[in-house]
Order: sequence, then structure tokens, then C-alpha cells
Amino acid sequence: MIRRYTFILLLLFSCKLSAQPSFLTPADSLRKGRVVTVAGSWVGIYGTTMIGLNALWYKNYPRSNFHFFNDNGEWNQVDKVGHCYTAYIESQWSTMAFKWAGMKKNKAAILGGLTGFTLQTTIEILDGFSSKWGFSVGDISANTLGSAINVSQNILWNEQRIRLKFSSHPVKYTTDVTPRARDLYGASIPELVMKDYNGQTYWLSVNPSMFISKENNFPKWLNIAIGYGAEGMLGGFENTWTDENGSEIIRTDISRTRQFYLTPDVSFSRIKTNSHFLKTIFELADVIKFPAPALEYSSVRKLKAHWIYF
Repeated sequence: MIRRYTFILLLLFSCKLSAQPSFLTPADSLRKGRVVTVAGSWVGIYGTTMIGLNALWYKNYPRSNFHFFNDNGEWNQVDKVGHCYTAYIESQWSTMAFKWAGMKKNKAAILGGLTGFTLQTTIEILDGFSSKWGFSVGDISANTLGSAINVSQNILWNEQRIRLKFSSHPVKYTTDVTPRARDLYGASIPELVMKDYNGQTYWLSVNPSMFISKENNFPKWLNIAIGYGAEGMLGGFENTWTDENGSEIIRTDISRTRQFYLTPDVSFSRIKTNSHFLKTIFELADVIKFPAPALEYSSVRKLKAHWIYF
């Protein structure tokens, strides 16, 4: 998870060196200058981050020959939804950078999607040479889906009527499993937000006003969101592990439960403002699900209402 989210820091000014003037709307020096700015930023930040990621993360684990790893059954697929979300966000922010540089909308959408997919593929390749992980076909499929969701909407509507969003909340673990949770997910707030699958929820946030007649009174900023999460996970495939004393711990009594949510959401990017700065802030804010009342369904709790869920 940390490896994926490292790349989100790159993307607002990402681009491809091979971008040519033919991709631009009617040429002017400003737009050409922006292409150079975006291209230089992409290459510099991407290269620096890849070097840093390799030095700070992968060097701590043994290398191996390139190999595949089937992790499709891990973490109740919360990690796969996370891959889809990350590729979607990277594609969207890359597309914004391409448009800022002056590219035509369809070119920007396609190159933005390819950029998001490429960033995630790089991580998968590095995983393929790490003995701890491996190249995951499931991860690549999720990355492809996330980029495709973004590209298809930008081409079809020139906007994102359906957004993928993320939220995270702290999880209270019982004393007997707290050491295991800390070993898996860490203890600091940033670690828990990025690594604790039990506290993560991923959302499909739909803007109804964009799917009904133009002359409608439905608030343009109001979305309806469907969420997915899971809890009770103290291991990738099952709740068994070996503690620091070498003893095998079996906690199959802790149910690994999937949860589904229905809730209203705020589409920040549809809040009207004449400020370009605020428009950018609102666009960035739309990666996060706004806290709101929610209905939850799971096999354990059946139907449950939350006054506020995040």
C-alpha cells in the first residue's frame, strides 16, 4: 500500500517526454512552455522517486529472479480495490496535467490513463524481482480497470461523473491481537491510513444530476456513494501467524467479514467558484470520501446505520 501511494505525490505535474506539438490545441508559446514544464517535472520526479523507492523499500528485502505470485485471495480483495483506486487517481491527475499543458481532451485522457497504468506497472515489475512478493496478474488487472474507468469517462463525457474515492478510520483491536496488528499495519497515523485494510473503505461515488435532464433541481455537488470494505483480517489469506517466540497463533474465531455501504457524498469539484486555486483544491479533495451518515450491510451485522461513517 505504501508503495502505491508513494506515486500519488508525483502526478499533478506528470507528462511524457515523447509528447509532440501535434497533440496541442492551436500552438502558442505558453502552451509549448507548459509541455516542457510538465515533461521535465514528470521525468525528474518519477526518476527520483523510483530511485528512492528502490533504495528505501526494495533493498531491505532479498531479490530473486522475475516470478509471478497469485495473491487474488488476499485481504478479501480490499487491496485489489485499492490498486484500482490508485490507478484511477493517478490517471486523473495526469490527465489534468496534460490538459493544463494544452493537449486536446482525448489525447490528454489517453495519455493520462497510460501514465497512471505505467506508474503502477513499474511497481508490479519491481515486485516481480522481490522474493517477498511477485508479479501479480490480479494487481495488473485492477490497475487496468482503474485507468479504464478514468479514460472512458474523460473521452465520453469530458468529466468524471463516477469517481473512485477513499476513506479510512481507526480500528480498535483487542489486547491479545494488538501486537499482530501493529506488526502488520504499524502504529503511526500515516501507516494505519495506508496499510490497515481493516480500516479502509473504497467508494464508487456517482453524481445523479449528470444522468438526468439538464433542467433538474438536484444539487450538482451531491453524490450517492457505494462503499466496500472488510474487517477481521490479521493475515493475507487467513488469521494464522507465528509470533516472536516461534509459536503458531490460530485465530480463525475472528471472522473476516466484507462490508458494503450506501451514503451521500460531496462532489467538491462541482462546487462553483471563480478561483483557479480553489478549483484545484476541490479537484484534489475529490479523492476522499466526505464523512456522512451511512447504511452498512454485512453477513455478520446484516443492516446497520451509522450516524457518521468515514
